[in-house]
Amino acid sequence: MTRVIGLAALALSACVAARAADPAPQDLKPLWEFGLGVGALAFNDYRGSNTSHAYPIPLPYFVYRGRILRSDQDGLRGRLFKQDRIELNFSINGTTPVRNDSARRGMPDLRPTLEAGPALDLHLWRSADKHLKLDVRVPVREAFTIETSPRAIGLFAAPNVNLDIAQFPGSDGWKLGLLAGPLFAVRSYDEYFYNVPAQYSIPGRPAFAARGGYAGTQTLLSLTRRYPSYWIGGYIRYDTLAGASFADSPLVKTHGYWTAGFGVSWMIARSTRLVASDE
Repeated sequence: MTRVIGLAALALSACVAARAADPAPQDLKPLWEFGLGVGALAFNDYRGSNTSHAYPIPLPYFVYRGRILRSDQDGLRGRLFKQDRIELNFSINGTTPVRNDSARRGMPDLRPTLEAGPALDLHLWRSADKHLKLDVRVPVREAFTIETSPRAIGLFAAPNVNLDIAQFPGSDGWKLGLLAGPLFAVRSYDEYFYNVPAQYSIPGRPAFAARGGYAGTQTLLSLTRRYPSYWIGGYIRYDTLAGASFADSPLVKTHGYWTAGFGVSWMIARSTRLVASDE
């Protein structure tokens, strides 16, 4: 993703899109819903960077409940296969560009990347009232640089355990999402972010060659609520890089990574066609 406002908004809306309880099979919802609002996004420039930025962004809200293409509480995805306990989807993610970072002074800027690939979702448990959901999700994505001549930089995997608590006691409609899991990357992916070629070696920044493997652990908490005419939500994510295969890179200035965002979107339009929903 780039610092272009629209793509940053996609990152925020994918992370904090509204969590909803599973409806009964006979429940019908609009085929699509669209809204637009404002929000803010703050993050370290890259995982391991000790510099950070915050940006105001427009915040689109889009839900599409098609048979294959879907945009919902799990972000933009393509449903490739679904059974009661297992689902195969298509997922996307990305990283922002890095320019003028002090740790990378004199080195080429990092281009933004777009990640895309399959995600296997295992539905482990649902409460009787469908307000609690426990899933294991295993997205595996190939990353590409966003530039005139894009190039593949390797695979990134983010298996996680996800707990959704919809309309928890006393919440009056608030939804809570909790996610945690390890991260893994192939060598070429880590090389893009953490390698220090010999020609860029300086005192305090020795040459370094990444080797791939374990890339840290992420935890994420989101809190959202959907009102009839608007949606509000926020999230906070923390990654620990302790023990990561690239932790000794001189470009890693901290073993903690933070990102957070919040926003509000007002509903603008919705489909008159209703479809059965299994959100």
